[in-house]
Amino acid sequence: MAQSVVKIENLVKRYKELIALDHFSLEIFEGEVFGLLGPNGSGKTTTINCLLSLLSYDKGDIEIFGEKMTPSSYDIKSKIGVIMQNVAVFDELTVYENIDYFCGLYVKDKAARKQYVDEAVKFVGLEEFTKFYPKKLSGGLLRRLNIACGIAHKPKLIILDEPTVAVDPQSRNKILEGIQELNKQGATVIYTSHYMEEVEQICSRIAIMDKGKCIALGTKEELKKQMKNTETITVEVMDVTEAQLEDVRRLAHVYEVTLENGRLTVKYSGGKHNLLRLMTYMQEQDIRFGRVYSELPTLNDVFLEFTGKQLRD
Repeated sequence: MAQSVVKIENLVKRYKELIALDHFSLEIFEGEVFGLLGPNGSGKTTTINCLLSLLSYDKGDIEIFGEKMTPSSYDIKSKIGVIMQNVAVFDELTVYENIDYFCGLYVKDKAARKQYVDEAVKFVGLEEFTKFYPKKLSGGLLRRLNIACGIAHKPKLIILDEPTVAVDPQSRNKILEGIQELNKQGATVIYTSHYMEEVEQICSRIAIMDKGKCIALGTKEELKKQMKNTETITVEVMDVTEAQLEDVRRLAHVYEVTLENGRLTVKYSGGKHNLLRLMTYMQEQDIRFGRVYSELPTLNDVFLEFTGKQLRD
């Protein structure tokens, strides 16, 4: 069994009357790319700040690499890389100097540090920009610099908070590929994003937070199976009687049937071969139909069902 990298137990954080974290518990294992999702105000950022001992909390325990995390746990902190949503680099330093500075906080040996910095520059694809100052970089290149500063010292745990906000598609793909490569090299990753397609692409497990609690946890497949709506089939139909609609409602696993403007929509909860059963019934009844669509739930559908909110609220 994989070793525990992060273990949060019964965490409570209050801001006067507001409960930001309400007995929140979570465990993340070695080798995971772990997605942490939640609407604004759900407690994600508070969780990360408590995890890093940047915030005190009222109750609970946090262990990282099997050791209790405290503000003075410098040995643990040296194994963590943090890339926050707001880019944090020095405008007075060049790209190379920025990466060298942040790497130097953890790696004192000059020869080793030079190797690490060179590898980080190459890793994020900034070889042509090492002498540039941050103000001269595009948004996407600035994000890549931010990532390089956070991972140059080769941390075992990497926390990325919205690393692809407002970047071009090319830079976004480069960043996502980089995260997957870091994971292959042995890093455990905690990833937050408002882009569901990114989370589906790279995360091995996902936790959904709301109101300071973990309300759902699992792989994307496991989360989708927890939904009531597991499949929606839409059929363009010519003529359907009320009796036939009632028959469709009685088909296995159907929980909702609607007919509007010649479009029959059938929603299912569980079951296999739903489309085959529906098509067989329509052929038996000689119901004429046109195009047929079968839609499985997306991670965005899962999020909406669990929280009642769109992630980009």
